[in-house]
Amino acid sequence: MKKYVRTTREFQLFKKIDFKWSNGNEEDFPRLAIRVRDEIVTFGVSDEIKVNENGIIGGGKHLSPTEVHDLVKERGEEVIFFDGRNSYEAAIGKFKNAVIPDVKTTPSFVAELETGKYDYLKDKPIITYCTGGIRCEVLSMVMKNRGFKEVYQIAGGIVRYGETFKDDGLWEGSLYIFDKRMNMEFSENSKIIGKCEKCAAPSSKYYNCTNTNCRVLTLACSECISQNDLVSCQKCLN
Repeated sequence: MKKYVRTTREFQLFKKIDFKWSNGNEEDFPRLAIRVRDEIVTFGVSDEIKVNENGIIGGGKHLSPTEVHDLVKERGEEVIFFDGRNSYEAAIGKFKNAVIPDVKTTPSFVAELETGKYDYLKDKPIITYCTGGIRCEVLSMVMKNRGFKEVYQIAGGIVRYGETFKDDGLWEGSLYIFDKRMNMEFSENSKIIGKCEKCAAPSSKYYNCTNTNCRVLTLACSECISQNDLVSCQKCLN
């Protein structure tokens, strides 16, 4: 992995890339796929995205985790945390009192923003956040293009914030991640905010629906799993 990092940084455009390290092994990351896409994460606004050597033009101002706390201390409850992830990710972890958009996929964000339901936030300081900060590069630009005046993003995303403050800051719960681990915690003091979809017991663990034609993620507790190894989402159960 260190050799990969060194080699990647030899390419001029990747010289300042922000690599994030996380404990895992080959079972957590079973395969590598390389694909060419118009957008790294698909918001469906490739015509709006303009880039230069520093990244996306017109995005939100980057704040370090410490600067996030400084802004909240200075502006208080006026500051709005806006989740840039899908709703199932926010179900197990989020910033306290954050706005959680009603979206299940990233391409749904634009239509959701254009409904007008968040127009009351357009004059407020908004801190967008996502797992590693990538989605917010686009989301913050999309929001500014639609009239949100003061938009920020957390440099390095939730990952960098969690590394800095663990569970002693403004974050609560687990972080959903896109590998076989499914979620991770920043400390032993992590709060469980998710609820089992079968019995409503506290849980932060997702499982794929065992219906191979479905594979919808289902939040389930250890007791329900121990009673039945097969996990089915509510739609398949009905």
